[in-house]
Amino acid sequence: MDQAKDFLAGNAIRTDRDYSKGFRVDFAKPCRVHFMGIGGISMSSLAQFLKEKGFDVSGSDKSEGKNTLRLREQGIKIMIGQGPQNISDEIDFCVNTAAVHPDNPEYVEAARRGIPILNRAELLGQFMAQYPDSYGISGTHGKTTTTGMVTEILVAAGADPTVSIGGMQESIGGNLRVGRSEYFVAEACEYSNSYHHMYPKVGIILNIRPDHMEFFHTMENLRASFRRYAENVAPGGILIVEDAIEDLETLFRGLPCRVITVGKKETSDYSARNITETKLGLGRFDFYRGEECLGRIELDVPGAHNVTNALAAGAAAMEDGVPFEAVKKGLENFKGVRRRFEKRGILREDIPVFDDFGHHPEEILATWEVAHHYPYRLTCIFQPYTYSRTRDCFDEFVDVLAHYDRVVISDIMPARETDDLGMHASQLVNALKDRGVEAYYIPTFEEIEKFILEKAVNGEMLITTGCGNVDLVADALVASDLCTSSTAQN
Repeated sequence: MDQAKDFLAGNAIRTDRDYSKGFRVDFAKPCRVHFMGIGGISMSSLAQFLKEKGFDVSGSDKSEGKNTLRLREQGIKIMIGQGPQNISDEIDFCVNTAAVHPDNPEYVEAARRGIPILNRAELLGQFMAQYPDSYGISGTHGKTTTTGMVTEILVAAGADPTVSIGGMQESIGGNLRVGRSEYFVAEACEYSNSYHHMYPKVGIILNIRPDHMEFFHTMENLRASFRRYAENVAPGGILIVEDAIEDLETLFRGLPCRVITVGKKETSDYSARNITETKLGLGRFDFYRGEECLGRIELDVPGAHNVTNALAAGAAAMEDGVPFEAVKKGLENFKGVRRRFEKRGILREDIPVFDDFGHHPEEILATWEVAHHYPYRLTCIFQPYTYSRTRDCFDEFVDVLAHYDRVVISDIMPARETDDLGMHASQLVNALKDRGVEAYYIPTFEEIEKFILEKAVNGEMLITTGCGNVDLVADALVASDLCTSSTAQN
């Protein structure tokens, strides 16, 4: 554990932190702000929030995308391509995403001019500090869905929350909801310890499983990071933790907040019992507080993992004073978030197209566990994300992808990395072929679209998956002349 403490000490302050100069945003006094890497889902919601508050917002990104187009429509000035010409002395502060490093030309120019630079996590933490009743939802998997569930519960309770969510939620019209109450709900992401900037009244830790290991390196470091986040929960506040987390008591012992356990163990403070599934994998369960059954929940989203997510969301709200009636209504109203096993359309007469954000083996397996309930041959179109994750989870990727009847893998999306690890998508394909799986390496989305339109037959389900831009394949398929119906949201 001493090594883990050293790791946290060495990573508690990013190299770009010095450029913030202790800057704090006065949300009552709108000024000029520039977002470097504005197209990301979280960055775009923060930009929208400041725009709603009267700030003069601009931003840049490497390429045009759905989020940049949406921000343009809302009157935010967007520059495609990043360079020093985008930075001027009229800018009061800048915000950067993790993918924008100190050698980025805009970053360099802002620092040269002495303009304060906040990273995304710092700004989100400052947002949260404005709201007395704040929720921070963390965990290596399930954050976005659970954030959506908490949102629906609070709306059902009439709480009128402000929400920043890492996905598009139809019921709130996007990835941001600006309320008029003291409630604030946000995802708390563990990557680069960004959630250490957040100090919620109600914290949720859904699970702690190996992910982002290129940053954390060891499970000890990862667990220590979550412990550090748990210490940020307000004294006398509430921390909801999943009962399946290893060595739970040791990890969260001695915290000044109330620690509430949730899960499928009857010894937990809140438990899901008598769990069943419909033919389409929709979860049904009895919601228990201690030994008291409060009622039965009938979810409208599939997957066993969503039973636990729902339980955590409901327990957090109830511990914060929300009645069970609102919990039940909110959970049963929740229709999911875009890119979470989202049905996009149907090709020909009977080739449904689904899209999912899953990019970790456990997430891809969870999607398969839902999809195999349907009477279809399953084809997975997978875009690996980062060379390090492909390397670190290689065997696990092969194991879960082998569940599918056919697998198509595109080039790896490098994101923040460079290709210096010797990893290539074709290695996954070769390993799958060795297991007897029908697998194809097809580097580009255009080639994948052509392949699918030629090869797909009625009775086959197509699932695009990955946290990059593989959803563009689903977009292209449902926009094709062979698509008979579309559920894609514009």
